[in-house]
Amino acid sequence: MIDTFFALYLKIFFMMTPFFIMSVFITMSKDMSKADKKTAIIKMGIAVMVSCLAFLCFGQYIFSLFGITLDAFKIGAGTVLFLSALDMIRGDGEIPEKDLKQSKDFAVVPLAIPVVVGPGVIGVLLVIGAEMNTPMDFFVVISSLTAAVLTLLWVLFISNRLQNLLGKQGLEIMPKITGLFVSAIGAQIIFSGIKGFLF
Repeated sequence: MIDTFFALYLKIFFMMTPFFIMSVFITMSKDMSKADKKTAIIKMGIAVMVSCLAFLCFGQYIFSLFGITLDAFKIGAGTVLFLSALDMIRGDGEIPEKDLKQSKDFAVVPLAIPVVVGPGVIGVLLVIGAEMNTPMDFFVVISSLTAAVLTLLWVLFISNRLQNLLGKQGLEIMPKITGLFVSAIGAQIIFSGIKGFLF
């Protein structure tokens, strides 16, 4: 059953780990002009939206192709998401320095994929996509996804202001707080899969 718009919006938004993405973007774009930063953000947003829609729409077919049940995938995806959240909380989810030293065209790879749309996000999108049964479900999911991506873009657009407001210590704390929400989402998905498998 598809959650409400607001619940799905929050789930997808926190899955994208916005404050971790913001810290990565600030590091990767520190030598870019404002115009180049805006272009990179828009390009990243398009790449994220297109890839997310692909995983949403083809989730059911992927399950059928590999003979995977939805409940089994929920347990697997929830576990990956939970482990990713633990890395964020421990501070192990940093991008290697060599990967940060990219050319200016980093918006799609590695920023959109795999930093934003990583294994955890892909897994949950496949689960959500497989649960869409009606046109209203599809509308709610697409609206929630669009709102989440637009909010992520807004966070990146004001990243410099947030950096000044939060400071270096604040930027280190926010991903850990986000990790707590992501771990809760992961645990809920695991419990849902176990419940469906047993009952």
